[in-house]
Amino acid sequence: MKKTEDELFKLYNIPLPKLMAEAAKYTSNEVEFCSLISARTGKCSQDCRYCAQSSHNLTNIATHPLVSIEEVKKAAEASKLNKVKRFAIVTSGKTPDESDFGTMLEMIKEINKIEGLKSCASIGILNEEQAKMLKNAGLNRFHHNINTCKSYHDKICTTHTYEDRINTINLVKKYGIELCCGVIIGMGETPKQRVEMALELAKIQPDSIPVNFLTPIKGTPFENYWDKIDEDNILRTLAIFKIANPKAIVRYAGGRKLRLSQKNMEIALKNCVEGILIGNYLTTIGIDPEEDLHTITKLGKKLR
Repeated sequence: MKKTEDELFKLYNIPLPKLMAEAAKYTSNEVEFCSLISARTGKCSQDCRYCAQSSHNLTNIATHPLVSIEEVKKAAEASKLNKVKRFAIVTSGKTPDESDFGTMLEMIKEINKIEGLKSCASIGILNEEQAKMLKNAGLNRFHHNINTCKSYHDKICTTHTYEDRINTINLVKKYGIELCCGVIIGMGETPKQRVEMALELAKIQPDSIPVNFLTPIKGTPFENYWDKIDEDNILRTLAIFKIANPKAIVRYAGGRKLRLSQKNMEIALKNCVEGILIGNYLTTIGIDPEEDLHTITKLGKKLR
């Protein structure tokens, strides 16, 4: 039965062991690995206050145009060796660049040719024709985060709206493409707003919910936001997301290496997290895949 906002907020505040036990009721013994390539990095027109790739933020990261199809193919094949089942191309920018959208479609087709690997893409806000073309190219899953709850969105970004994101999400679902849709926590939102995120995601009904933990990056407006969330609240948020979205895979994404101890990482994997974005991320370093494999085995979990 679906939980109300009041019910979820009460659960959010119960003793942590009880909350984890409640989340564990909905959690399988399997963990799914996915990976990505930053196929185009930097020079994004959007003003997202957390992001190293925004042209509004002076972060001095290394930027590059769209990589070649061959580079994507090699990266996907290497990821498969690390037990990855899904591989994503990720590009910076508000929308896919029409000049290289055709190349992105070819990348998706190449990923699909690799036995045992499913294609994903995170390429921005779509129009209907683009969604249709992605479906026709065989895209298995599209990734498009809400990033935060609707009530907090304008504190994160002003160059596009929460509704812009929802419109793309609806297009993806209209064309029968699986949806990966998550958030970034630790950006100054309140616990109640994390519950709002859980409920908004429940309304969207994504197949996968990647949860990023803010990594404050020098040169962004959030560069000093280290104290906006602690490990206890991270665990509570992960549990609430799973309880509100029992059929979705709650997935570790960026920031866990800096934000969670190994002990707490394992607590969440045991009770509410069923997916891991392994390896490195867009502009930050992740955890060695061998370490994640070791942790999964230690916990008695199995890979999907």
